[in-house]
Amino acid sequence: MNDILIPHLKEMFSLSYLQAMLVQFCFFGAYFIGSFIYFLISYFYSDPINRIGYKNGILIGLLISALGCLLFYPAAEYAQYGLFLSAFFILGLGFTLLQITANPFVALLGEQHSASGRLNLVQGFNSLGTTLAPVVGGYLIFDLFAHGHEITGKETKIPYLVFGLVFLLLFVLVKLVKLPIFQNDNVQAKGLGALQFPQLKLGAVGIFCYVGAEVAIGSFLINFMMLPEIADIPENAAKNYLALYWGGAMIGRFMGAISANHQINRYKKAGYMLVVATLIFLLIFSVVDLSFGQMRVFALLVLCNLLAFHIGRSVASQKLLLFAVINILLLLSAVFLSGNVAIWSLLAIGLFNSVMWSNIFTLAISGLKEHTSQGSSLLVMAILGGALVPLLQGAIADTWGLQQSFLLPVVCYLYITYFGYYCLKRNLN
Repeated sequence: MNDILIPHLKEMFSLSYLQAMLVQFCFFGAYFIGSFIYFLISYFYSDPINRIGYKNGILIGLLISALGCLLFYPAAEYAQYGLFLSAFFILGLGFTLLQITANPFVALLGEQHSASGRLNLVQGFNSLGTTLAPVVGGYLIFDLFAHGHEITGKETKIPYLVFGLVFLLLFVLVKLVKLPIFQNDNVQAKGLGALQFPQLKLGAVGIFCYVGAEVAIGSFLINFMMLPEIADIPENAAKNYLALYWGGAMIGRFMGAISANHQINRYKKAGYMLVVATLIFLLIFSVVDLSFGQMRVFALLVLCNLLAFHIGRSVASQKLLLFAVINILLLLSAVFLSGNVAIWSLLAIGLFNSVMWSNIFTLAISGLKEHTSQGSSLLVMAILGGALVPLLQGAIADTWGLQQSFLLPVVCYLYITYFGYYCLKRNLN
């Protein structure tokens, strides 16, 4: 929803690109602050999640997220940009705790070698929300609750009240469900034990670069497509293309979950991945307002993504390296070309972003043992990239132009390429 609201708030408050990116700065800055607080507690006392349990951590995260959504009501009522930013910050704090608890919890549910596959599966369902959000959120804000052509901010009140109620409903459901209990019975080490692992330190920078690049691209996509020299697509229509960016991530993550399964041979994997990709493609086609002719290009890109999975095999570091190189080439196409080629190049990045979070995360925490939760908090702290990279790209866009600003994510993917190569050479998978 952030990517929908950024151009909306930009117009409402007459913001520059840099000012508009304060939305992502507050939202993802909350990840850093929340994770830093968690890290300090684990440093001076011991791992708090090990004390209260993963389930209680998830419950607290859901409550904070619900509060953040409910704060959009007064922000919209008083039409104050600062109140909107405060709501984004509280919402980000809730998501921070969910990330710190849920990611290692999912990784612990099975064998280490299949952890990235489980995270891809979970991230795939997460991507379902980010795919539907531009379409559903765009309909709610631009159509159902819109006040004619006037932008007042009040059109965001009801949607975020609904989101808050959904978080409260999830709180009740998680409270009632019995989840497996994971607890380290050893004496919990204080200090900076997690930092003794080089893959964690390098992986934290990788998370910073990945999240920063993914968020920056998604945040500027609508404005990019609205540029006269690119495609001059209206804001209300551009939301459908934004759904393809996040929908591509969903397709890739579900295919990534299958790809990481070591129990089936590569030919069956390819068949299952093709079936899953086709079903999700049809789901996306059913919710976006795009013709089949327009979607044919997206279908071709999905097939290219499937081929890349086949080349990368089930090696997490190899796939990470390959996908990062592909994203660099796609970004360069978007910077130096125009029209449909530039648009589809950016949209295709979603497909190749798909496994980066899970692969970087599992490679970074590999072998951390009792330091896993502390390492997880450091990785979530690195989501600060989602706050700083879009802000920096906004400053570049204001100075040298929006299209040229996409050279910044190229730098991010260059580092991810290095991290993938580092892990591949050291057999970290």
